[in-house]
Amino acid sequence: MTAGTSLTPGTTTAGHELAALQREHGGPLFALLLRLCDGDRQRAEDLVQETLVRAWQHPEALHADGFESVRPWLLTVARRLAIDARRARQARPAETGAEVPEDARVSADHAERATAVLDVRQAVKTLTPEHRDVLLLVYYRGASVTEAAQTLGIPPGTVKSRAYYALRALRRVLPGYATDLR
Repeated sequence: MTAGTSLTPGTTTAGHELAALQREHGGPLFALLLRLCDGDRQRAEDLVQETLVRAWQHPEALHADGFESVRPWLLTVARRLAIDARRARQARPAETGAEVPEDARVSADHAERATAVLDVRQAVKTLTPEHRDVLLLVYYRGASVTEAAQTLGIPPGTVKSRAYYALRALRRVLPGYATDLR
């Protein structure tokens, strides 16, 4: 398809006409789409093909009375397809591979969790009542240091100190859980 020629209205786009479109306009289409796709050659090639599919589906649009070329229509279609593709990618969550990220926590099965709960309960029983009370208020009930101090009738510094020494004692009793107690 050369400048000044276009498809006749009401006709379908034959294979040889699409090949002519590809030869004449494929390079500029690809160059535009490569820029719009941030250098992703595969995505740009896919969008060139999609642009040509649109030309095949709409031969009437390629008949431009006021234009000497169909290139402006093709470039507009290509640009809109690139914008739609970018929006679709941004709307989806990022894809990840099959690998588990290194910093992801692996959740234990129910039996392991139950065993861990029993181990921690047994270890907490070894603490002094003062240390146990602070841990129960701060870590299990979610009280702030100030709230725990008011409940126990002791200064906030004492709550902090008891919490520190209680966790230290638990780390000694539960060496396999030491990283979870920080």
